[in-house]
Amino acid sequence: MHPYAAPLADIAFVLENVAGYDELVGLPPFGHADAATVRSVLEECGRFMAEILAPLNRIGDTEGSVRNPDGSVRTPTGFIDAYRRYVEAGWGAVPFPPEYGGGGFPWVVGIAMQEMLTSANMGFSLCPLLTQGAIDALLHRGDEAQRETYLRKMITGEWTGTMNLTEPQAGSDVGALTTRAVRQDDGTYRIFGQKIYITYGEHDLAEQIVHLVLARTPDAPAGTKGISCFIVPKFLLGDDGSLGERNDVTCLSIEHKMGIHASPTCVLSYGDRGEGATGYLIGEENTGMRTMFIMMNNARLSVGLEGLALSERAYQQALQYAQERRQGKAIGATGVDSPIIDHADVRRMLMTMKSTIEAMRAVMYLNATHIDRSNHHPDPAVRERSAELVGLFTPICKSWGTDLGVENTSLAIQVHGGMGFIEETGVAQHFRDIRIAPIYEGTNGIQAADLVARKLPVRNGHALREFLAEMVSIDAELAAAGSDFAEIRRELAAQLAVLGEASTWVGARLQDDMNAALGGSSPYLRMFGTVLGGWALARGALAAHRHLAAGTGDRAFLEAKIVTARFYATNVLPQAAGLLGAVRSGAADLFALDAGQLGG
Repeated sequence: MHPYAAPLADIAFVLENVAGYDELVGLPPFGHADAATVRSVLEECGRFMAEILAPLNRIGDTEGSVRNPDGSVRTPTGFIDAYRRYVEAGWGAVPFPPEYGGGGFPWVVGIAMQEMLTSANMGFSLCPLLTQGAIDALLHRGDEAQRETYLRKMITGEWTGTMNLTEPQAGSDVGALTTRAVRQDDGTYRIFGQKIYITYGEHDLAEQIVHLVLARTPDAPAGTKGISCFIVPKFLLGDDGSLGERNDVTCLSIEHKMGIHASPTCVLSYGDRGEGATGYLIGEENTGMRTMFIMMNNARLSVGLEGLALSERAYQQALQYAQERRQGKAIGATGVDSPIIDHADVRRMLMTMKSTIEAMRAVMYLNATHIDRSNHHPDPAVRERSAELVGLFTPICKSWGTDLGVENTSLAIQVHGGMGFIEETGVAQHFRDIRIAPIYEGTNGIQAADLVARKLPVRNGHALREFLAEMVSIDAELAAAGSDFAEIRRELAAQLAVLGEASTWVGARLQDDMNAALGGSSPYLRMFGTVLGGWALARGALAAHRHLAAGTGDRAFLEAKIVTARFYATNVLPQAAGLLGAVRSGAADLFALDAGQLGG
């Protein structure tokens, strides 16, 4: 099995030269987290992920998690020990508040660690990911007693968390859920119902699972306005915080999935014993959607990051295979045969993977940095502007990132040729594992609708126009950087103009033809992500140019940044213009055929 090596140099470059990490260090909460400290933390984290978790990736895929007859779930060989070591090392606590036992590092550092964790073992990573979302929800929406009761052990990882949203009849339509919450005289609630697709809803890695469950009280209004959110622990707690009796929640089954076999995707039933599961209301009744969106928005960037992480893992494997596999004679070669990396089309696939990986990393880390600014910057105007950009970036990161994850892991199979289709090489697992990500946490179509219908109209479109102007302003710096940047400058300017044109068209349709705007929303999001990636790579290339001029840094590494940005500009970025027709095609033909005509 191909080993994983954390891309520490690439991660540090993006943090320090694109994402603006130096500004974060100047904010009051992060003075202890200077760049040198962060590099040391990430180096040790990368070693842990590569040595402890990456070797279990294949084992998790072949063994999977198994539900026992008593409803308990057994995770794959090695997972219990690896999780214990993960908790003891404190990796999950790094980006959380010190007052609850966290390390107090910026969120973007946690995102960098999460990239390495997911690359090493996506099936394992989903347990900390869901816990992270539950922690964030309780930090923002739980009362002080709830935070004191649950957060410390969730932040350490001793206890894990879940999100219980989906039901069999509801799917992504959360407003259609029917799980009931009945008020009790003591202020608790009794929960009755069934939830599906609950990641790590039952497992043997931790002693306690803290479920966050959406349900309706008896007199709740219909739809999303009538949803409340409850803490429903696997075990009830004694007055001293010790684990008590088992709550009335049961794992009925786990799904047999295309990928992520190590991650138990559970069907959970509440109230099977008759008395109902004991739940504790978060916030007020009928405000559960606020809590849900905290969990969902936290998870959406993390899911987009899965596209980056598995692209990186698949790329490393494809690159090694291309260097070792000999077949055919490359142009100009003198030997009997050549390593396939010397063939032009294999180089094209590898450069496509490399450039889109670097573009994703830059955009996602920049998003995470804006999360940190929106939460901690002393200037309210800066906090507000960063929050706007987080809202704009998040659906792009989630959708564009996971689509590229599917495409890049497929390219890795293609580089392997027939061997890529053989499970023993292990490269097919990355494709199977990532295929869920475009569906997770609101499908990519939902992300596109959110971008168009909710994020573009912010401040009557001024928030978007200001950011487009910021991207355009890079032109002067590109012009000053010389001939190496001419192609980047030309293509970025052209595609920014196309994005502006598409944004104007979509904005106008929001006023008079919503279906037309939504019909073009997915190609529009792909266009936006493609251009945003090109802009972020251009920023990185300019930083590399400055380092080269100053004689600082590794010359070969920095030159590669410029070449990679130029490849993206000439080979990937022009795809944006090709999407303009689809963005503006309207909705008439989408609905012109009835169901019978669609069938043939």
